[in-house]
Amino acid sequence: MARHKSRSGADRNTRLADQIRKDLAGIIQREIDVSRAGLITLTDVELSADYAHAKIWFTVMGAEPAVATEALTEKAGWFHSLLFKMLHIHTVPTLRFMHDDQIARGLALSRLIDEANRPQSPAASADSDLDDPDDPDEQP
Repeated sequence: MARHKSRSGADRNTRLADQIRKDLAGIIQREIDVSRAGLITLTDVELSADYAHAKIWFTVMGAEPAVATEALTEKAGWFHSLLFKMLHIHTVPTLRFMHDDQIARGLALSRLIDEANRPQSPAASADSDLDDPDDPDEQP
């Protein structure tokens, strides 16, 4: 008879973080006014080892990150109480909202790479050839 492998604490932490992200996304969709805080997307949840604290990473479209952070922080206690009713665990973590700027930085880097790879106009490359004093093909 095969024995089931027991899951480690890290697996439980990951499963619980995913469940909190999913449930909290639904709560935020219902409870936060989009016209005020923009469209908020949760990107990650980091739980402490004892499940007492959670960092909730989010992105926002249609509003400034500071405004969205303020709106989320104002309702953090309410979200905590709603999560307590939804999750069947002993300790529901306190929520701390953090703006995730990884996507914005990725887009900025992508734009820089596109600009660097963009072919120069023929006039610009001709000007640069004339200014190169080390060019062996250039005659004095």
